[in-house]
Amino acid sequence: MEARLAVLAARLEELLGAGRVITDPVRLRTYECDGLTNHRSTPAVVVLPDTAEQIAGIVRECAAAGTPYVARGSGTGLSGGALPRADGVLIVTSRMRRILEIDIPGQRAVVEPGVVNLDVTRAVRPHGYYFAPDPSSQQICSVGGNVAENSGGAHCLKYGFTAHHVLSCEVVTPDGEIVELPADGPGYDLLGVFVGAEGTLGITTKITVRLTRLPETVQTLLAAFGSIEAGGGAVSAIIGAGVVPAAIEMMDALSIEAAEAAVRCEYPPGAGAVLIVELDGPEAEVAAQFTEVERLCRDAGAFEIRIAADDEERALIWKGRKSAFAAVGRISPAYIVQDGVIPRTALPQVLAQIDALSAESGVRVANVFHAGDGNLHPLVLFDDAEPGAEERAEAVSGAILDLCIEHGGSITGEHGVGVDKSRYMPRMFTDTDLDTMQMVRCGFDPDGLCNPGKVFPTPRLCGEVPGVRRGAHPYEGKADLF
Repeated sequence: MEARLAVLAARLEELLGAGRVITDPVRLRTYECDGLTNHRSTPAVVVLPDTAEQIAGIVRECAAAGTPYVARGSGTGLSGGALPRADGVLIVTSRMRRILEIDIPGQRAVVEPGVVNLDVTRAVRPHGYYFAPDPSSQQICSVGGNVAENSGGAHCLKYGFTAHHVLSCEVVTPDGEIVELPADGPGYDLLGVFVGAEGTLGITTKITVRLTRLPETVQTLLAAFGSIEAGGGAVSAIIGAGVVPAAIEMMDALSIEAAEAAVRCEYPPGAGAVLIVELDGPEAEVAAQFTEVERLCRDAGAFEIRIAADDEERALIWKGRKSAFAAVGRISPAYIVQDGVIPRTALPQVLAQIDALSAESGVRVANVFHAGDGNLHPLVLFDDAEPGAEERAEAVSGAILDLCIEHGGSITGEHGVGVDKSRYMPRMFTDTDLDTMQMVRCGFDPDGLCNPGKVFPTPRLCGEVPGVRRGAHPYEGKADLF
């Protein structure tokens, strides 16, 4: 470790105490990537704070030393948003996992950023409430990470994303100040800017979340179709009928094969696609809508429909879908997880185009997605031991994102941009758009030390005139930033 970082590590150990600062090269490799493993970088220093005051002190030390820093929760992100800097400090918030307050009359809870998503629900379920955002990784992902990525999940169709369930955040700003960002404060909606900013504007140290009342009843069905296009038609029919399910999820034949190999979910044999539809709410309303959904699925060509009779059968239906990402490892040595969004009406057409891309390139693509809001999660499979296979998979992955943009969609729905998709940002936004976004970032972080190299493909120094490029770019040649 260079002398400058060694001095900083010593100061951080004075601040945090022994055992809370990691510099051993072997231990540092534990933190070299998040859930997206094709981007790796070993941090120079890892720190394990317990309090907001400690994080503020760490940030002040980094600012004084001109050293970049990155915040990390559970490390389950899928865009490289928590990828550390080889010349920087990684601030791991996983020790900050206390639920500080549960206010049932106020339908709110106050939690630290390292609290696991599902633990919030476990704590409040006995009172008849739950925390609505439910990413597939909810058994391990942290609420702080949910805030950074504006995470969604299977039930975001009806209940929205993390942004809809955060009432305020305590934040350490890039100058080391602890501030409160409320949802209902006067002036600009700074909380709205902060949630989903991927940790580029500061570090969350306390979150007040909204609690949602448990529904009176929940009904879940699994419908099997001969093709994914037929399943997509059922989705359009359900939404077109004015039904708003809590969740509509779809898996194609390849992802079903993976799930069967991993967890034996026992979905209907021979299905080209399965659709999971869940309705919740008042019992009479759910009963009426459920009958309509079942009819629409049969009209769209469902050859088998299973209805969960109890919570155990419901869990079995969801088991295959919740395990899908990890399960793909059973049928492919490596894969790329994508996260594009399209209008629901374009589902059949885009899915057919993805099939055509796969056939033309010889690269297999397994489709798992939030069908209700058009959030696709194509899993592009390849063998990383085969020369050129990863490059072909990356080309197919990029072509899928191009399809999403062409159909009026987006390059990400809930996984974020991070380092993985920053190169695609100019395909969605003009230079002026990107300059304006970066000016907002500079307003929070003028020195560019807070999670640098994420989201934007060509970050510029704060104070540079937007749109004007003279001489060498300030980051030219520093490929490790991107």
